[in-house]
Amino acid sequence: MLSFLDPPEIGLLVVLVLVLFGGSQNEFKKGLDAGSKEAAVESDADKLKRLEEIDKAKAAEKTESN
Repeated sequence: MLSFLDPPEIGLLVVLVLVLFGGSQNEFKKGLDAGSKEAAVESDADKLKRLEEIDKAKAAEKTESN
């Protein structure tokens, strides 16, 4: 596949790829952290909504039983 490239050219490509994509790991980790925080906030909002629905259902049961 890379038979048309000489060893120095392959080395240059490897260095280029490492420079371009090696430094982006910190940005990748920041993105993952931000995404996980958003997911945690979203799941907390879902939990709160579910608890409010349960409270409404319990209140409706109380008014029906009275």
